[in-house]
Amino acid sequence: MIRNPRSPSLAIALLPIVAVAVFLVLGIRLLGADAHLPLVLGSVVAAVTGKALGFNWKSLQEGMVRGISVGLPSVLILLAIGVLIGSWQVSGVVPLMVFHGLRLLAPEVFLVACCLICGVVSLATGSSWTTAGTIGVAMIGVAEGLGVCSAMTAGAVVSGSYFGDKLSPLSDTTNLAAAVAEVPLFQHIRHMLWTTIPSMLIALGAYAFLGFSSGDQSSFGEISTLLEAIDTNYQLSPLLWLAPLSVVGCLLLRVPAPGAILAGALTGVIFALAIQRVPASEVVSVLQSGHAPETGVIRLDELLAGGGLESMYWTIGLILCALSFGGLMEATGMLRVIVEAILRAATTSGRLVLATLSSSLGINLVAADQYLSIILPGRMYGEAYARAGLDPRSLSRCLEDGGTMTSPLIPWNTCGATMLGALKVGPHLFAPYAFFNLLCPLVSALLGLTGWTMRRRQKPESGQGS
Repeated sequence: MIRNPRSPSLAIALLPIVAVAVFLVLGIRLLGADAHLPLVLGSVVAAVTGKALGFNWKSLQEGMVRGISVGLPSVLILLAIGVLIGSWQVSGVVPLMVFHGLRLLAPEVFLVACCLICGVVSLATGSSWTTAGTIGVAMIGVAEGLGVCSAMTAGAVVSGSYFGDKLSPLSDTTNLAAAVAEVPLFQHIRHMLWTTIPSMLIALGAYAFLGFSSGDQSSFGEISTLLEAIDTNYQLSPLLWLAPLSVVGCLLLRVPAPGAILAGALTGVIFALAIQRVPASEVVSVLQSGHAPETGVIRLDELLAGGGLESMYWTIGLILCALSFGGLMEATGMLRVIVEAILRAATTSGRLVLATLSSSLGINLVAADQYLSIILPGRMYGEAYARAGLDPRSLSRCLEDGGTMTSPLIPWNTCGATMLGALKVGPHLFAPYAFFNLLCPLVSALLGLTGWTMRRRQKPESGQGS
């Protein structure tokens, strides 16, 4: 398959990275293009570089396919979220959430409440994606009604969703980080509290400040108009709450995320037919193309529009382009060379922590997948942590702080693209307000440099459990 391919030097390994960065700047900033074509051109550079190293086209293509296959579960979840959003819009589930949110939440406390609510739901379900695709969608609608900035709201949604995801024993990334570092699950979760709790407290303080300084008090008249229009155009039956409860229940029963989301979508379809009396043909159209209400109130029509399978195609295309590039970088060994170069510079415990955090962030940028950002550094740095006398819990915590937390902040990463698909706000807009995600790596780096909470490796204790 491969005829004596050469190992790339660091300069050669960095060439596709530099090319992608240049293409993204030229394409997005100067030409107004989407990120898809720059990533495709970056893949061309990576493929040509791999060919020059001795890899044949078949092996390069297989690398791209392997890279894409990593993201296929993400694609399935995205399609399911598109269907769910459409069904919940047309069935009245999202209008119900928006209605009560507008009645109960004031602009001053909205961002704090939004972050806390998403945190609780994500902690219970273990899924940041599902939380953003359900509760997050409703929160964006409430924010628009209250006159709160959508980017700030999306940042609060992402912060809360990833807070719960990070600490939930049901979360796949939490289990993955513990498994890769060979740490019992609940020891891993307890050790993450040192970076998670301070980061969340600071984030909540920042949201409180933003809420009291930027609430739009002039929107109360419009809120009354929206409430009246929702009440007039939708049957706000309490039964509609069963739709989000069905998703939470399925996830608590360990039903895979696509199945849980589709269960919620099916519940929405039933309610659209039975409660809202929407014709079946219209429901099918909404599931495919999205909801386009005609309530007579333009602001409400804009607020409740969207969803459907087709709304996710742009996002899925972005994921596939990014994963193709990441697959080429991994298959040709260029990603490994970059990570190893970073590891060689980690001569102290503090530098080792910084290397882990930067490697996880770098893999999120290059390979566009949060799972790889946990697995690759976890495998490569395990021995280095042992040599430094550090407990593997320090490694597992860094993998989450650098990998899981930064993934939604990157537009072409599977997580960032998913947040965009669900919330309709790009990571380049909400990232400055995703305070929890920004703070976790910084707090982790600070603890690493000071040595505080960095446990030293000890002999295995008898009876130690998870």
